[in-house]
Amino acid sequence: MSTACELLTDAFDRVLETVREVLDGITPEQLTARVDDAANSVAWLVWHLTRVQDDHVADAAGTEQVWTAEGWCERFGLPFAPSDTGYGHSGREVGKVRDIPAELLLGYHEAVHDRTVRFVAPLTSAALHEVVDDSWTPPVTLAVRLVSVVCDDLQHAGQAAFVRGMLERRSH
Repeated sequence: MSTACELLTDAFDRVLETVREVLDGITPEQLTARVDDAANSVAWLVWHLTRVQDDHVADAAGTEQVWTAEGWCERFGLPFAPSDTGYGHSGREVGKVRDIPAELLLGYHEAVHDRTVRFVAPLTSAALHEVVDDSWTPPVTLAVRLVSVVCDDLQHAGQAAFVRGMLERRSH
């Protein structure tokens, strides 16, 4: 890896790989099962991490989110505003992410991943140092925003893998 953009692309590829592993062969019951009423399901975690990536990358790129631009919002049919990313959802709201096939979750994630790597690949070092959010101290640069998205995505993907593993252990 020789450039920051190649490193970022590799990091987003790892998120995609983890999402694929978590969703591979998962049952509909496992997707929506929760260890308690306040816990997140695999479906919610994958939806949320993808929504946050979509939201943040689209904002940085100055483009419409894949969620609305490509009709994913309608395909999912969730009872949330199109702008909702799941941030701050209550346990009750988490429970509303159900009846979503793994293939749909993966398709949306792959579409967001494709948009993300197309955005990241040609970035210059100067672009990565541009401020994208001056409401923080210090102001947030594009590089910091993208690393933050990768970090958040990997945490949630790891949580989804953990939940799936717990559910599989329970069923044996």
